[in-house]
Amino acid sequence: MEDVIAYIARSLVEDPEQVRIDTHRVGSTLYVDVTAAPGDVGRLIGRKGRTAQAIRTVAKAAATREGFRVVVDID
Repeated sequence: MEDVIAYIARSLVEDPEQVRIDTHRVGSTLYVDVTAAPGDVGRLIGRKGRTAQAIRTVAKAAATREGFRVVVDID
């Protein structure tokens, strides 16, 4: 799960070395915090949040296959 989100996020930004993925699990829910350079956060969010929503959709599909819930937060 973490690798999928990291791959997508690093593909979208100009400085992929600044992308950090932090995860923690509570019960059957996986919380994923994506942090990027200040200039690249807008690239991850996209216009009207469409890119962020697409990232969340892909993460949700991957999590469903593994039998848990995922919450993605982009900072």
